[in-house]
Amino acid sequence: MKKILAVFMFIGLSINAQEKTKDYTKNVATLDNTIETLYSVISGDKGFERNWALFKHLFHKDAKLIPTGKTKEGKQIARYITPEEYIKSSGQWLVQNGFHEVEIHRETQTFGNITQVFSTYKSFKKKDDKEPFMRGINSIQLMNNGERWWIINIFWMQESKDNPIPKKYLPKE
Repeated sequence: MKKILAVFMFIGLSINAQEKTKDYTKNVATLDNTIETLYSVISGDKGFERNWALFKHLFHKDAKLIPTGKTKEGKQIARYITPEEYIKSSGQWLVQNGFHEVEIHRETQTFGNITQVFSTYKSFKKKDDKEPFMRGINSIQLMNNGERWWIINIFWMQESKDNPIPKKYLPKE
C-alpha cells in the first residue's frame, strides 16, 4: 500500500512540476507572437481565470507596467508597477467583470535589438460586445536578446473626450 501511495504521490508531483515548467517558447519567438500573447492572456469573459504564469513569462525581470491618467484634481500622473503588482491589483477585476482587449492598429519601430510598438486597442466586457467601453494606446517597449522577445515596459493611456486617439493611430478606413 505504501508503494502504491508513493507512486501516486510521485505522479502527482511530476504532473505539477510539468505544469509549472510549461514551455512558452513559441509565445515569445516572434514580435507578433509576443504582442498577440499579451492581448490574449489578459482577455477573457467574466469568470475566466487568466494564465498568469504565461503573462509573467512575457516580461523581463525588471519590466514595468505604467498606466497614466489624470487625478481627481486634473493632474497627469503615471504609476509604475511590476507584472506581479498588476496581477494583484487587476487580476480579480478582470475575472469578475470580463475584459477583452483587442488590438486595432499597430505602429512599429525597430533599431537593432530594441522595438517600440504603438498598439491601439479597444476594450470590451464580453467577446461578442459590439461597442467598446474604452479605447487607448499601449506603448510597448521590447527587446530581443537573440533567443526570444522580452517586454521591457508597457506605458498606456486611455482615450478621453479631451484626448481622442489621433487618426494616424486608428485603422485606415
